Amino acid sequence: MSIAQNINAAQERMKTAARRANRAAEQITLIGVTKTVAPQQIREAYNAGLRVFGENRVQEFATKADAVRDLQNAEWHMIGHLQTNKATKAAEFFAQVDSVDSLRLAQKLNASAAERGKKIPILIEINIAAEAAKSGLDPDSAGLEELLKAAPELSSLEIRGLMTVPPYNEDPEQSRPYFRKMRSLFEQMADRKLPAVHMEILSMGMSHDFEIAIEEGATCIRLGTAIFGERPPLRSKT
Repeated sequence: MSIAQNINAAQERMKTAARRANRAAEQITLIGVTKTVAPQQIREAYNAGLRVFGENRVQEFATKADAVRDLQNAEWHMIGHLQTNKATKAAEFFAQVDSVDSLRLAQKLNASAAERGKKIPILIEINIAAEAAKSGLDPDSAGLEELLKAAPELSSLEIRGLMTVPPYNEDPEQSRPYFRKMRSLFEQMADRKLPAVHMEILSMGMSHDFEIAIEEGATCIRLGTAIFGERPPLRSKT
């Protein structure tokens, strides 16, 4: 199937999942994950109607930013782990950072955004299953409270929600408890009405489990394989 056909198929699956949960598919944002994807393939997805794209590594996107700069109204999100020493470049390239996992990173990103006269929406990444190999804040950690309470001081950032990547399992139903836990955390934070914290986006669900995520309340899903097919792993870490 072509990239356009894959996008259409994913959108139909989104609509079906949304109907099961008595939700409107229009409430859910589809991010095309373009890790290792060439500019021409990104352009194909854009021509098929996709407008929001997610990159995992700052340096990889830097090599193709010029080739996709002409795509009007395309929005680029940083969705992978972001090191503090790459915050300046992230502030330059991305409209939103969906993977903030510490107050230190938020402060660095805030300073970089301020230097550029930008206000950058961010999502807080939650390590919902406390996996040692994954980044993200523990939902019960002091670090999460520290970041939330510092929000009013981060005047060049806007905390807009949460993001997570649950443990991978071939059976997508195994993701459901983690998605439910994330939805609960999201709602608890929204109910607290913390200053300068706007809980609007719940980003969860990828190619193998996005329908379950939609059923459990995701407002944003991130699809790579379902749109661009299987891709080779990166040869080196950047």
